[in-house]
Amino acid sequence: MSGHVHTGDAEASEPLLAGDHLEPNELDSDEGEIIFDRSASNITSHGGASAQRRLTFEEAVEEAGFGLFHWLLLVVCGWANASDAIEILCVSFLLPTARCDLLLSSSDMGLLTASIFLGMMVGGYMWGYLADQRGRRRVLIVSLTVNGVFGGLASTAPWFWLFLLLRFISGIGVGGSIPVIFSYFSEFMPRLRRGAMISALATFWMAGNIVAAGLAWLVIPRTWAHFSLGSLDFQSWRLFVVLCSVPSLTSALLFKLLMPESPKFLMEAGREKEAIHVFRLMFKLNMWKKGKAFPEFGLSTSSKQRGKLEETKTWGSPKERLGRIIKKGLGPIKQMFDGSLKSRSIVLLIIFYCISFGYYGLWMWFPELFMRIEDGGSPCSNVTRPSTLSNHNCYPVKTAVYMEGFIIAASNLPGNIFTILMMDSTGGKTLLSCSLLLSSVCVFFIYVVQTKAQSLIFSCVFSGVSVIAWNALDVVGTELYPTQLRSSALGFFTGVGRVAAITGNVVFGNLVDTNCAVPVLMVSALLLSGGIVAFLLPKTKQTELT
Repeated sequence: MSGHVHTGDAEASEPLLAGDHLEPNELDSDEGEIIFDRSASNITSHGGASAQRRLTFEEAVEEAGFGLFHWLLLVVCGWANASDAIEILCVSFLLPTARCDLLLSSSDMGLLTASIFLGMMVGGYMWGYLADQRGRRRVLIVSLTVNGVFGGLASTAPWFWLFLLLRFISGIGVGGSIPVIFSYFSEFMPRLRRGAMISALATFWMAGNIVAAGLAWLVIPRTWAHFSLGSLDFQSWRLFVVLCSVPSLTSALLFKLLMPESPKFLMEAGREKEAIHVFRLMFKLNMWKKGKAFPEFGLSTSSKQRGKLEETKTWGSPKERLGRIIKKGLGPIKQMFDGSLKSRSIVLLIIFYCISFGYYGLWMWFPELFMRIEDGGSPCSNVTRPSTLSNHNCYPVKTAVYMEGFIIAASNLPGNIFTILMMDSTGGKTLLSCSLLLSSVCVFFIYVVQTKAQSLIFSCVFSGVSVIAWNALDVVGTELYPTQLRSSALGFFTGVGRVAAITGNVVFGNLVDTNCAVPVLMVSALLLSGGIVAFLLPKTKQTELT
């Protein structure tokens, strides 16, 4: 028997590249070479040799090894995760100056910070559902492109309503990439390394934080970045918006050129030959210069080949077809809140709401709050703003605000390192609960303290602790649901989180001038509630993906 596998015209020396597709029909082979037959339950070979062994997904991932491919995957997926962070957080850094050019009240600023979360709420479940049906990679490419294109176009908007609309559409793209990227990434990882690697992926959110804060610090205060574009006064913050859209577009290009489809998704879809080629590519890169031959095996694919069972029916009236589409689209939600998944789904819903209201409700307002305490005091002691806004309130730009934002963003680093080191040994559930409880205490002290230095210290501690909760939630969320529901579930809970983020930003916008204590203490109370509820989650430490 020869040592290489035939899957059509693709030789063993030519691994499946991004975008390649194999037809499902059975192909001939020479004597002694293996035939992979999707319709059969085993793999046969000419010459009377015994059937090849068939591996589960977890076994096949172990056979493919761990190495260069996974580090490349981490960089590409990490950059996509960072690009989402940059796109979301860039609004918070432009508020101190854009509020004058766009004539924004505090309520308007609340709507602006909420707009991208509204888009993410709309896009989260839609993209997650499409990723479970059509594939992770394709959805990532499209959603990242939408994010980058409309995020960049927002820089040219001369009116607040248009800027708001374009940020909303950009948010639809962000809503697709955030949940799908973690499903996609986890489906390449060996079981024993999955927790640490997902934690490493989550640390790129910190990188996006730092890039956004660094760009704001370097670009927004600079007068050279100000010029006229026709009738549009192109201030430095608009250039900052353009630069923040570049990472999303480059991420989409990297997925298009370099990355294959998830092998777990391909197996569940009954596309065994393509899954084998992905495992071959992983093996080739992981064993580069080690002189090892790709082991011969088949795959225990799902007996339910979704590619055949989910053909869209075209008969019936348009109303009936729409009803079937809606029923099919809501099917994953029904499964999530039924049977053994019901209790964990309710707990996750509460946690996502609490952490999203708390984190985004406060984090998006950090630059504005620190501008209010430039002359000392606490964030809630200086609650009055001028009733009319002019450029005299915003220019010249105070660089200290952006320096402090950069320091807070960089303070994520200790929390990220701690998560990577402790995730596999401690487990996501314990880290999630403890970090939410500590975050609640930090927010309470941000309200209590009376000096700018104390506010900055507790804000940095909150940054470092809260990121542990997000990293743990990324790990737990991917391990609690089976493959056919994973992206839909994460998309749904991401949508719930966006509702909370919208609520948090609107509450801050309406109360920050009149009763600042209410939203700050609400954040502390919700984080406390989330930490307590998290103890009800099942343990998922080093569990196998189903």
